[in-house]
Amino acid sequence: MKTQTSRRDFLRISSQSAFILALGFSSKGEAHATLQKFTTTAAGIEINPYIIINESGKVTIFNPRPDMGQGTYQALPMLIAEELDIQLDQVEIQMTDGSDRFGSQLSGGSSSVRTRWIPMRTAGAAVREMLVKAAANRWKVDPSLCATHNGMVINNQTKAQLSYGELVADASQLPVPQKPKLKPFTEFNQIGKPSKRPDVPSKVDGTAIFGMDVQLPGMLYASIIHAPNIYGKVSSFQADKAMAVNGVRFVLKTERVFYHGPFVDNRGYDQKLRAKSEAVAVVAESYWSAVKATKEVQIEWNSLGFGETSTEQYFNQAKSAAMLAGNEYKEDKVGDFAKALQLSDYKIQGTYQTPFMSHAPMEPCNATVYVQGDKVEVWAPVQGPDGLVNDLATYLGVKRENIKVNVTFLGGAFGRKAVFDFVMEAANISRQVNAPVKVIWTREDDIQQGPYRPGMISAMQGGLDKDGNIVAFEHRLNGASIMASVFKADMRSNPDPWAGEGISVADSPYAFPARRNSFSWVDPQMPVLWWRSVYASTNVFAQESFIDELASEGEKDPLALRLHLLRDSPRFIAVLTKLAEISDYAAKRKQGKAIGIAIAKSFGSIVAHAFEVEKQGAGVKIKQVYSVIDCGFPLNSDNIKAQVESNLVYGLSATILNQITRSHGKTDQSNFHDYAVLRQGEVPPATVYVMESEEEPGGVGEPGLPPIAPALCNAIFLATGKRIRTLPFDLNSI
Repeated sequence: MKTQTSRRDFLRISSQSAFILALGFSSKGEAHATLQKFTTTAAGIEINPYIIINESGKVTIFNPRPDMGQGTYQALPMLIAEELDIQLDQVEIQMTDGSDRFGSQLSGGSSSVRTRWIPMRTAGAAVREMLVKAAANRWKVDPSLCATHNGMVINNQTKAQLSYGELVADASQLPVPQKPKLKPFTEFNQIGKPSKRPDVPSKVDGTAIFGMDVQLPGMLYASIIHAPNIYGKVSSFQADKAMAVNGVRFVLKTERVFYHGPFVDNRGYDQKLRAKSEAVAVVAESYWSAVKATKEVQIEWNSLGFGETSTEQYFNQAKSAAMLAGNEYKEDKVGDFAKALQLSDYKIQGTYQTPFMSHAPMEPCNATVYVQGDKVEVWAPVQGPDGLVNDLATYLGVKRENIKVNVTFLGGAFGRKAVFDFVMEAANISRQVNAPVKVIWTREDDIQQGPYRPGMISAMQGGLDKDGNIVAFEHRLNGASIMASVFKADMRSNPDPWAGEGISVADSPYAFPARRNSFSWVDPQMPVLWWRSVYASTNVFAQESFIDELASEGEKDPLALRLHLLRDSPRFIAVLTKLAEISDYAAKRKQGKAIGIAIAKSFGSIVAHAFEVEKQGAGVKIKQVYSVIDCGFPLNSDNIKAQVESNLVYGLSATILNQITRSHGKTDQSNFHDYAVLRQGEVPPATVYVMESEEEPGGVGEPGLPPIAPALCNAIFLATGKRIRTLPFDLNSI
């Protein structure tokens, strides 16, 4: 990668004999550095991300991607620590605060390591070279005669040693290396090795700070009564009884501002940047008092025309749309599908349905905000502090530099905490009551207020020749558009670029002679948002299930068919081959056992699952799950396996347990009694294999989810002869 020094000058600042070397890089990988007086906010540094070394040898590494359980708190600082040649347990890790100087700080799309693999290593390598050069100058030797180890520079001839802290002042006088040499994989001593995550001990002993744990002097608690139909307005409310509850300070009208808005004009399309709904907040000295008092508030709601919307209506519209040609993904077109289908000997069709889903993280939405005139400080579990700064600046009319975000650990998010309506609610209330306010959503708020994963209809068509070979393949997507909902893009005549995830030619390189993918937008009349693995979670269910349908019709083995269709994609072949090996696929199929497979690429990684099931009463039992992931170079195999296992729990819950439905404008589900999560005792035994690779890393947090539902359903077909095309379903009654 080409790196150019955009800012070479180092400023030597003395403060009680303390010098701090801070180096980082732009989003394009351009190295630049400055010596500056350290503050906890790193004021004045315009780099992303970066490290700080002070005169005592203390190393601070800033993690620019919030940790919601996926492991960025370890993975990103470790990239720098590896190249800097210092152990991660010698480093203090701090979160970034949303300031411009850190660049993009969004945790999402399994992108953190993928996008920072080279830049963060480059920053560490550059500092290491500067420290070595400083030591070599002192010893009057060539830098090639020096080595580094655990924060020390070593003279290989004399065995003399100098700590990084001792060299900081000298290093500050040197230019930033334009092309620092990165370690070869063979020299890694941290990356690629199983290692303990530094955040785990504090999460076990309870000292880790999540959003729910934030405490401030004079802080008030707010519980919010949201509109039951999400987009409603408050016509009137009575709060006398609520004000009588001990500890209640205020009952006031507030608002929920969010980007995932409705489409309500007479054309069925709305160009407004934001949607707003109104709510009533109870603000008290304790959270219990606030929640208790909400039961005493009487509210009259205006449903704004959304009072009769339902998911049943939505899916009927999506099924109607599926009968027509959609907006074609031109980049995925292969051959002439219509002609190939017409000439095929056998024509197969199938319609697959996936439901709306709630994110349902264990830690519901919460935020603590203190608005003091034109100054704002936030303590919150959010996925993107920089985006939050932008939204708050616009909403409150304050300067971005006057907003500070303190990012806490996130107790799960899955995409939900990348939008900040709950933070702006806290800001609105804080401004009204002139005090720091903590807003905590109830579980009912979390499940009933959305936004949700889009429910989708996939209409599949395939053609076979007389020998059972696939000659034509079509996937027609029909449903809600995240681009339309969040970004107000007009998807009426265009395919949503995100909606094709997991089934594009790039993600799914099956060698079909003729292929066509298309998308038709259907207005959900409810907020939708990215959800763990986004559209790949819905698309791959249909695609990989239909591959098995075609294999059955063509009398082909599902694995053999995939290996043939993916013959020009060696990484896919390697994953499937390893899956067959660890699952003993051939022997089990020969024995008549039901073992179903599916494979998918998403977020730069390839994952395949094999589910072995057996009939049990009126249903089936999952006996064993086998998984193989190729995520490029594996940073920490333990964490990778944990993420695949996490996807298994999350994906199975979405397959066999839960869905979001709406009736008369209201969400039917409200808590974990009717929106279930797989319990520990219900999780099937799983074997996870991580492929060795020297490819650049792919994502890990999401790619394990998409193949889960189709692999299970393909196994169920082999065990029962029944083809499942609608999720969720009851595993005990097939």
